[in-house]
Amino acid sequence: MATLPAFFTTLPLFKRAGVARPETGGRSAEISAQRDPFQLRSLPQDQVFFFSKKIDNSRLVRQADPQAKSACWSAIGVASIAVAALACVLVPGAMTTSSGYRLESLRAEERRLMDERRALDLQEAELLSPERLDRLARAQNMVTPKSDQVYHLEGKPDSAVAMVKP
Repeated sequence: MATLPAFFTTLPLFKRAGVARPETGGRSAEISAQRDPFQLRSLPQDQVFFFSKKIDNSRLVRQADPQAKSACWSAIGVASIAVAALACVLVPGAMTTSSGYRLESLRAEERRLMDERRALDLQEAELLSPERLDRLARAQNMVTPKSDQVYHLEGKPDSAVAMVKP
């Protein structure tokens, strides 16, 4: 086992088994299995070091893609056709719904106007009632004249009503 690579000797399996380590010169050395009770366990992936390098791409210039422009315009055309088709499908339904709302509002307005007309007809009937007209006539001394109070006006017998003097 002295010919094993050095990294195999670092595995926990070989440490416990007491395999000879290359740094001891081929001698078999027992590795102590005793652990310090106050030592914390190592964290997983603790030996991994991530190096982040600052990358500056500000000097790079993007190379123009001749097919990208046509693909973009194709996507815009397809989206426009889809919007137009969707509008053609949805607009009649929306117009029908709005027409229904408009029709109901007109019916409600008609009912309100009919109620208002009935109220005005009732008010007119109350104002033109014969009892009320008689009370108003008596209040203003407009009573029906008696037969001896009637005066018939006689007109001039000739046909000339107005004469022009020279």
